[in-house]
Amino acid sequence: MSLRVISGKAKGRKLKDVPGDTTRPVTDMVKEALFNILAGDVQDSTWWDLFGGTGAIGIEALSRGAAFVRFSDLNRAPIETMRANLETTGFSSQAEIRRGDAYAMLEAAPTRVFDYIYVAPPQYKEMASKALQVLDANPGWLNDEGAWVIMQIHPREYRELELHSLEEFEQRKYGSTMLVFYEKK
Repeated sequence: MSLRVISGKAKGRKLKDVPGDTTRPVTDMVKEALFNILAGDVQDSTWWDLFGGTGAIGIEALSRGAAFVRFSDLNRAPIETMRANLETTGFSSQAEIRRGDAYAMLEAAPTRVFDYIYVAPPQYKEMASKALQVLDANPGWLNDEGAWVIMQIHPREYRELELHSLEEFEQRKYGSTMLVFYEKK
């Protein structure tokens, strides 16, 4: 699959893929649908692309006017891929890349707040649910005014979670990809 930025300042720029099969690139259809849902709210927003992979979601947000994106991933290959893709698109100055364990980062005391946290870990390992539960227990990462957590999973992975700080308000299915939206209560 050829990855590219689909809209905004870096529209049409090709993105490198992470070598191997450790990441799950988002399709243009899902990316387009996500950003149609968010529409003008992306402008000047702050994001955390938690399981960054190629960085495609965060880079798309920057291309559409987001002010800042933190990218994180545990492995070296995605970190190097994100760095290369940020240089290609010219957004390095609006981004921060952190290598480390997503859960440990989410459990830490918040160092800034985000309008959107995008959670798209490797499939079928309960990682999305775990990340959501850790974030639910430490919601200080999220802006108090209308912040969203967006989880990208396979529909078969979905299950309702008992959450205290976050509330599910929407889900959309696109083939084998499901986006589940949560907001801070």
